[in-house]
Amino acid sequence: MLYPHGAKQCEYQYPFETVREFIDFCQKLTRFGESGTYGFLPHLNNRAPVELIINAITTEARQQMVFRQFEGLFPMALWFVPGIPQAWQWTLLAPYIKSCPKENPHIEWQNFPALTINNNPNATRPDSKAAVSTNVTQLSHPGDEISLTWEIPGKTVGPNGSYVTTTSAGPPKFALWVDQINATYTPLYSINGTSAFTKQPDGNVFGDNTAYIWNDTMFIAITDNDPYVTPFNLSNINYNVVAGPAIYQSG
Repeated sequence: MLYPHGAKQCEYQYPFETVREFIDFCQKLTRFGESGTYGFLPHLNNRAPVELIINAITTEARQQMVFRQFEGLFPMALWFVPGIPQAWQWTLLAPYIKSCPKENPHIEWQNFPALTINNNPNATRPDSKAAVSTNVTQLSHPGDEISLTWEIPGKTVGPNGSYVTTTSAGPPKFALWVDQINATYTPLYSINGTSAFTKQPDGNVFGDNTAYIWNDTMFIAITDNDPYVTPFNLSNINYNVVAGPAIYQSG
């Protein structure tokens, strides 16, 4: 579609050293690859590339489920796969790109300061085994205390160090949890510069006796306010993002 003017292949660097770490990284990478694509597809005004992107992202969606199976997690622990803004996807991807050809176009999406979940649940358990489907207890629970730290803006990231993290937000006040078709804010407490704590929220997709919201590979960001957003206009929150998102492994 873009030949011969499309971007050329870049060089990547990944943080895994073992097979289990490789599988865990891949199921997280395919999650934000999939969710980032769903987030921007409705905003394209040219339907021709949308068709090609759907053809590609359907494959990645199946890969995400398979990597969860390889890791021993329940393959499809949700009713809806969340969409996230392009800037969120680019923030998560850019640190893994080491270099790109000079002729590649500059990416205009924002890079937010990185967010780290210090006590993120670990799915790479020594006793976990690949399975077609397993009844796996969720890795986190409502009310769990989450320890968060984040970087200040101004760090160079991405290919050739050619991008700089930025934010237009004010002081941090909330953690924004995004999964399925839900966006929930929880207040930060014990805020100390670039660190704070919050607690995992509770909730079901459509009320009692429906799917639990927070039970998958999902997203957390730090915000300065708690505006109402929907799956369609979630990118409006970018003005309020202090740092993140980070991947949270709730199940």
